Amino acid sequence: MSPTIIALHYWAGSGREYDLLRPLLPQANLLTPDLPGFGAQPVPPGFDYSVRAYADWIAAYTQEQKVTDFTLIGHSMSGKMALALAARQPAGLRRLVLLSPSPPAGEPMSDKDRAALLAAYGKREEAEKTFHKITRQPLPAAVRSQVIADNLRSTEAAWATWLLQGAREDISALMPQLRVPCHLLVGDGDTSITPDSQRRLTLPLLPAGTPFEVVPNTGHLLPLEAAAEVRRALG
Repeated sequence: MSPTIIALHYWAGSGREYDLLRPLLPQANLLTPDLPGFGAQPVPPGFDYSVRAYADWIAAYTQEQKVTDFTLIGHSMSGKMALALAARQPAGLRRLVLLSPSPPAGEPMSDKDRAALLAAYGKREEAEKTFHKITRQPLPAAVRSQVIADNLRSTEAAWATWLLQGAREDISALMPQLRVPCHLLVGDGDTSITPDSQRRLTLPLLPAGTPFEVVPNTGHLLPLEAAAEVRRALG
C-alpha cells in the first residue's frame, strides 16, 4: 500500500503550497487539504478557530479519508495544530514533520507586527510585500501569484483570530504526550519564526533526539523554496 502523507499549510496559505513536493513523492498518497477559513475550505457551523478546533477538524478529515497509517506535516500555523493532534496519540500516526512551526507556547510576535498584519488583510500590495519578506529563494512567477492569491482569499475571521488568539495559545502542557518521532526544519533566513526561536521555544518540547535541521538559503515557505529537503525529511 502506498504511504499516506497529510500535509497541512501555513497561515494565509492553502494546500497548493505542496504542489512542488508532489512530483517528488510519486509512490505516496499525498493529501493536502485547505484548512477552514483558508483556500477553498468553508468554515463549519460553530467553528471557533482555536487550535483545538483545528485539531478536531484534522482528526475528522483523517477519518473521512479512511486514513489508518500516515505521516503528518505541519507548516507554520498548522505545525501547532499538528502538535495538538499528535499529543492525542491518534491511531495510525507514525511520524510528524514540522516545517517552521508556530511554537507550542506562543509565537514571539510583537504587538506592532501583529497590528500591521491585522491591517494588511485583503490588500494585494501588502500580500506582495509579505511574499517578498518571507521568501529567500527566487520562485517562478506562477508560484508567486499563487501565494498572493491564497493570501487574499483567506477569510477575515480566520486571518484575525489566528493573530489574536491562535498564535498566542499555549499548548505546551500537551507536549509530554507526544509519542511519535518528529523532525524539525526551519529556513536559515526565516524572519517570521527564526531558527533561534525554534531552537529555544519548540525543540525542547519535542521528544528527545528530534532532528533539528536549518535549511540554507531559505525563508519561511519551505515546501516551495526547498521541496527536496522536505522530501528528505520524510525519510
